Amino acid sequence: MTHLRGQASHHCCKEWAFHQQVDHEAALSEQLLSCINAVNKSLTSYLDLITLFFHNFQAGPYHLALDGVLILCIIWLFTAKKRPSRLIKLTKEEEDDLIAEWIPEPLVPNPPEADHPSLNTRTVHGKVGRYIDLGTGDKMLNLGTHSYLNLGERPEVEKAALLCLDKYGVGSCGPRAFYGTTQVHLELEDRLAAYFNCEMSVLYSYGFSTIASAIPAFSKSWDIIYADEMVNFSIQKGLQASRSRILFFRHNDVEHLEELLKEQVILDKKDPKKANSTRKFLVVESIYMNTGKMCPLPLLVKLRQKYKLRLFIDESITFGTLGKNCRGITEYFNIPMKEVDMIMATLETTAASAGGFCVGTKFVIDHQRLSGLGYCFSASLPPMLAASVIKVIDILETEGPALMQKLHDNCRQLHVALSTLPHKVELSGDEISPVKHLRLKESTGVQEEDEAILRKIVKKAEKYGIALTVAAYLQDQEAHPPPPSIRITANKDLTKKEIDKAFKALKQAIDDVIE
Repeated sequence: MTHLRGQASHHCCKEWAFHQQVDHEAALSEQLLSCINAVNKSLTSYLDLITLFFHNFQAGPYHLALDGVLILCIIWLFTAKKRPSRLIKLTKEEEDDLIAEWIPEPLVPNPPEADHPSLNTRTVHGKVGRYIDLGTGDKMLNLGTHSYLNLGERPEVEKAALLCLDKYGVGSCGPRAFYGTTQVHLELEDRLAAYFNCEMSVLYSYGFSTIASAIPAFSKSWDIIYADEMVNFSIQKGLQASRSRILFFRHNDVEHLEELLKEQVILDKKDPKKANSTRKFLVVESIYMNTGKMCPLPLLVKLRQKYKLRLFIDESITFGTLGKNCRGITEYFNIPMKEVDMIMATLETTAASAGGFCVGTKFVIDHQRLSGLGYCFSASLPPMLAASVIKVIDILETEGPALMQKLHDNCRQLHVALSTLPHKVELSGDEISPVKHLRLKESTGVQEEDEAILRKIVKKAEKYGIALTVAAYLQDQEAHPPPPSIRITANKDLTKKEIDKAFKALKQAIDDVIE
């Protein structure tokens, strides 16, 4: 029994030794394979290095020289000694002295004086209408308002806004694409499109951004825009944002515009490929805010047809004040809407509200919903203001022609009266334009001094019961700054007695200020 146990134990030991030998041989085999792979990799890298060397050699001596310089630069970067810092260490007292002596640059260079008019605005107490109170308790005739038809004072307009306020609240608090669209917005867009006999309209929440957003939504850096030199500031900002090539023509000078167009035709013939990809736009105002003059639209349309231009018109002043049915300058000149690519306008004039709109074809309007920055990123127009505009359109459709006729009669009477003022001033603007400008006939030659004289006249006129305003311009940002002026606006509710009062007040104020 003991002998059998000994044999079994001996057999187990031999079997264990055999397995150990097998494992050892397997480990040796793995090590050998690893060594062979390493040698192969080394040979491959060596062969790649030799191949790279021969390729560089075949590339020529200049390539080898460049590689050598790069290798030397790498070696120098790793081996060069770092120079010690030359910074001067200051004591705590010296740091405090330097900080105390340091004067930071102003956030705004050349800030305005504390008595600048823009920093001391006149405050209206109560409703802004045909008469206003500037805090003195005396009502003054308002000849600075752009509510040409005084529709903001109509009870039905106020009632429509209040009813909408009860239903939708004060504001939408969101852009149109982010829960800022209400049924009122959609209804107003449909009404505006139908009013102008266009396919579609788009509503903006801010008048200035309407025009400044609509232009760059279409015109890009490789395009050309022809614009009247007297276009308003919102158009100028739209031109600037487009990054297009801007060519200004002299105010209402169609011949100068055609000269610029002919020059471009010559350039296009030299580079037809570029000409085919360059779009050309023409941007004008129906009545220019800066001059009160009407654009020669029929002549502009002929140039549009001849030179294949895309025509944009700002009808902020003529919306509701021009044309057989108050539809603006296109209706006034009987120009088909197909001749105009887009009409832009603010709702802050005749509509007596806020915001703005564009009307045109479905393609033109839909594009703005994706590319018009003022539409995409601004909170939508407060619904109650949209509701008031809907009511204004109701009034224009039923009473518009009669209201407009009263306005034109007052514009003509005011124009005649202002034309007879002392020869120290001159009048700018068309007879039926509700916007007119009074300028010094003999300028001092210094813009600030001219403005100071006009402000004194405005201040004097206030004492005689007439509220006026000096047209404000950003002189350093205007493309072609207009000369300083007093901007005077007419409205349909002016009486002959009020026009005579305004004339006498202005005449007396001018005589008081200008000797």
